Amino acid sequence: MRVLFIHPNYHSGGAEIAGNWPPAWVAYLAGYLKAGGYTDVIFVDAMTNDLSEDQVREKITTLKPDIVGCTAITPAIYKAERTLQIVKEVNPDIVTVLGGIHGTFMYPQVLKEAPWIDAVVRGEGEQVMLNLVTAVDEGRFMADRNCVNGIAFATPDGKVVATPAEPPIQDLDRITPDWGILEWDKYIYIPMNKRVAIPNFARGCPFTCSFCSQWKFWRDYRIRDPKKVVDEIETLVKEHDVGFFILADEEPTIHRKKFIEFCEELIKRDLGVLWGINTRVTDILRDEKLLPLFRKAGLIHVSLGTEAAAQLKLDMFNKETTIEQNKRAIQLLKDNGIVTEAQFIVGLENETAETLEETYKMARDWNPDMANWAMYTPWPFSDLFQELGDKVEVFDFEKYNFVTPIMKPDAMDRGELLDRVMNNYRRFFMNKAFLQYPFTKDKLRRKYLMGCLKAFLKSGFERKFYDLGRVGYWGPQTKKTVNFSFDKERRIDAQTADELSRVDDGWVTMHGPKIEMRRRKGDDNFELAKAAMACGGGTEQLSEEQQAATEVRAS
Repeated sequence: MRVLFIHPNYHSGGAEIAGNWPPAWVAYLAGYLKAGGYTDVIFVDAMTNDLSEDQVREKITTLKPDIVGCTAITPAIYKAERTLQIVKEVNPDIVTVLGGIHGTFMYPQVLKEAPWIDAVVRGEGEQVMLNLVTAVDEGRFMADRNCVNGIAFATPDGKVVATPAEPPIQDLDRITPDWGILEWDKYIYIPMNKRVAIPNFARGCPFTCSFCSQWKFWRDYRIRDPKKVVDEIETLVKEHDVGFFILADEEPTIHRKKFIEFCEELIKRDLGVLWGINTRVTDILRDEKLLPLFRKAGLIHVSLGTEAAAQLKLDMFNKETTIEQNKRAIQLLKDNGIVTEAQFIVGLENETAETLEETYKMARDWNPDMANWAMYTPWPFSDLFQELGDKVEVFDFEKYNFVTPIMKPDAMDRGELLDRVMNNYRRFFMNKAFLQYPFTKDKLRRKYLMGCLKAFLKSGFERKFYDLGRVGYWGPQTKKTVNFSFDKERRIDAQTADELSRVDDGWVTMHGPKIEMRRRKGDDNFELAKAAMACGGGTEQLSEEQQAATEVRAS
């Protein structure tokens, strides 16, 4: 029984500018399958190797798999669908499987767009994939796909069926990833010119932000044994020459006790590896006295979700204290030798030239080492997407990539929005390149920052940054001629929209059977602000009681 995993060839000019990222999903799935007795697992990274459709076809023809699996975040969905279509063109008997967050909640549309997909894996994939491979191996799968929990499929008459969900794996340390399946010489982090990995520390989130669906996808918050995570990192360093890693978690510091144990274990083993995380401003303020420990453990880069608030124009976020918290967290990190990156979300319908200038001035005042202006992307499976209603005009999901303006501001067109964002980038990084980075006293920070500048300039020279080459942006003189090439034929029809509204009925999470967001004016802003506070710099924290409960569930 041969299983082939393919990472679809999708590029957008976003996170890729820092290097090629190893698809960790493959390692975790392959390791779980091999532990379950299926050892003939092969991987083709069409994205990193930039394989054409003909090259993918040749790989499938040569390898002769029984099952082919692809994953897809929202912007990669069409590439994944096409990849699995090529599989069927090579051999209709090959079982085609799609995984990932987009298919998990958008399967009614996916299965109508791509009827050649035999199964969509919903949510966490390891156990579902093992069950599916076993069913195929035993000849049960195509005869009765209902025998596998946690999938969706289309019947011959076009009816879409979702089987009962597979329970989340409570003990994540049972999953031993097969890191050897990846082509490690291809995954280089440009700022350090070292191999990079993206290991898992925890899965899920205890909060329910309306603009995010991580909590909904993973369904439960589970954290690993810190020593087991460091075991994994030690394997990556010693066997695969990894010199830098980024924890895959949305917020690894949320469980304070476990994160401290993780840092202490890294210090104890002295692996000589540097790493980065994404986290919240409030966690940094909470852990002010622990920052020297974090830095000693190798933490060199922290990306902070600092400024979603002002863009949403929510009263709760317009307090001076919130702004001061952001500024203080950045300074604390810098004082402890940690590179800071401030994330700004732009491009909502109420965006103006003035608000964009505001974010630039704020960035200069806070003075993070780096700043990132990301276009607001309304994930089609998030609660906030439903609330935006007809304000969403673009349904070409390939452009849902944080660099393409999906929402059109009332006060400007999309070309002007892109131009003003580029103006912010130009001014910010010109100042850093000539007046700050070269004069950073901390040698390690200086080397890291100059490496980041190199990655930034390289992507700009190649016209890959922010997808500028593809959309035809060459500066302010081209803002009126920028072409985002939206496919206007892509829509969500009424019947599919109705089906999509029900896909998470019974999708039981630790937060309840289904979180119903309040949509009426008045209550709406308060609920959105409260939810956003948990992810974007507010006051909610995971209490000691919640941390203890998490440990009990995982044990």
